[in-house]
Amino acid sequence: MAEKFDYKELGLKVGLEIHRQLDTRKLFSPVPSELAEGVDFTFERRLRPTMSELGEVDPAALEEFKKGKKYIYEGSYELADLVYMDEEPPRGPDREALEVALQIAYLLNAKPVDEVHFMRKIVIDGSNVSGFQRTAIVAMDGKVDTPWGSVGIPTVCLEEDACRIVERKEKEVIYRLDRLGIPLVEISTTPDIHHPEQAKVVAKFIGDALRATRKVKRGLGTIRQDLNVSIRGGARVEIKGVQELDMIPIIIEREVERQVNLLKIREELRERGVKPEDIKEEFHDVTEIFENTGSKIIARTIKSGGKVLAVKLPKFRGLIGREIQPGRRLGTEMADRAKKYVRGIFHIDELPNYGITELEVNAVIEKLGLREEDAFVLVAAEEETAKNALREVLQRAREAIEGVPEETRRALPDGNTQYMRPLPGKARMYPETDIPPILITPEMKKEILSSLPELPQERVERFVKEYKIDRSLAETLVNDERDELFEELIQKGVKPSLAASVLVVVLKGLKKEVPIENITDEHIREAFDLYLSGKIAKEAFEEIFKELAENPAKNAAQVAEEKGLTLLSEEEVERIINEVIHQNIEVIKAKGMGAMGMIMGRAMAKLRGRADGKLVSALVRKKIQEISS
Repeated sequence: MAEKFDYKELGLKVGLEIHRQLDTRKLFSPVPSELAEGVDFTFERRLRPTMSELGEVDPAALEEFKKGKKYIYEGSYELADLVYMDEEPPRGPDREALEVALQIAYLLNAKPVDEVHFMRKIVIDGSNVSGFQRTAIVAMDGKVDTPWGSVGIPTVCLEEDACRIVERKEKEVIYRLDRLGIPLVEISTTPDIHHPEQAKVVAKFIGDALRATRKVKRGLGTIRQDLNVSIRGGARVEIKGVQELDMIPIIIEREVERQVNLLKIREELRERGVKPEDIKEEFHDVTEIFENTGSKIIARTIKSGGKVLAVKLPKFRGLIGREIQPGRRLGTEMADRAKKYVRGIFHIDELPNYGITELEVNAVIEKLGLREEDAFVLVAAEEETAKNALREVLQRAREAIEGVPEETRRALPDGNTQYMRPLPGKARMYPETDIPPILITPEMKKEILSSLPELPQERVERFVKEYKIDRSLAETLVNDERDELFEELIQKGVKPSLAASVLVVVLKGLKKEVPIENITDEHIREAFDLYLSGKIAKEAFEEIFKELAENPAKNAAQVAEEKGLTLLSEEEVERIINEVIHQNIEVIKAKGMGAMGMIMGRAMAKLRGRADGKLVSALVRKKIQEISS
């Protein structure tokens, strides 16, 4: 299949930032790093931006401050303390978290620093009670080799996670404290990724290194992958919240498409002779035009005392409605900017529509004195709110004349992206004065180097070679992190082929029927203990796991007893086979050994899970031979 773009020709550059929660205690407090179910207390804060030592204010922090929001924090006594309420200095950092971060660094070919110095990074969207996040570089100069060439890993950082968001309201945000302080490793790459698939390869290698430690959390929200994407003539755009590995190439391709189309719009605007200074902040009150409108949104706004304001965008007609990503247009980008003030905007390229008539459109064109190539944008809201929203639209229009704005965007489920905020500036870091430097001694480095875990791919290769199991089974065991349990079962005496089959084939087969996530490693150990002690047959695993998935409070022995899955004695098995033989004696006399399949099927219908299949087969064969001879 032909590629949509020539990425080399476009000068594609991509860098990755991967954040993964560590499964240790919180970074600066002995509190467990778990999520709370209940709430014992709440408090509120307002956060403000501060100047750096150079007298600069971070633009992202300033934009958050302009929203004027209040932040409510919920906490539980068990999983929050004064450190993470910003009422007590930090402790630590947690020794285990630091050691895991260093393990990861070595697996990524990075070199640990000699001293770890924590810094404060300004974050005033409310996600950190203190208004900053603590972060430190633990290693530098790593690399990942790919078929497209090496990609550098300039830094491996250890930092604290932010609060968990509960609810966003117009003027306040509610956060839960439980996630705040969970240790994160942040791994950044150089922008040496030049193909979307290469980004996926790098992300997988980093993910494998993280999982190899067995000390990273799993599940939704425990890993966050951000992309930095640019093309020649475009701009660096940070895309946050990429959850799935397979979506990375799609998101990169869509961002390339967006930047390519924005550059085409820029060229067309320049050909039309538009300059940023032509976009003037002039608001036109067009409320009277819409006094009898069929637009429900506008009618509701006017009835509540609001106004309809319009701005002129010289020579923008036909370009606001230009598609830049599938289903998204330049007008969508303008609306995204305005959303901090209003729910949406109306522009000339999509009208008449939404209850707005052609007569109303023409009336606005006449009132603003628009020429054939000129466009307008409308907002219906309280007057000052409408002006603020339209200022955002005007700013985005000026940026369109320049090309591609640098900004932070969020990944959408379909692979498109949406504006979040300006790119953070450099004036957001300053030293953490409450935590002394941590020495990484040669002895500590040597100890960690000597106990590095296998990378997942190395483990797969070993399983195939050592245990003679199918590669696909080995890969699934490792990817599902059942590999340690697999080797534990083998050490107990379970055949590798049976252990792999049960852990992969049987459990995967039940996935559509029952919630297999309820089946714990302990459940599996119990079931295999029953098998090894001769109390159940291997055919019983499926029924036992099916019941345990629905009722995880039970144990395997209980289920085997309740379901009648415990093995019968050989005498009892022979008695049941004799019954089946007697019921089908005429068929056996007529077909001889040709009746073997039918008799075996009927016997197993009564004995499945209660007798070993090999024993049943041997006894059935013996009985048929006796009758046939």
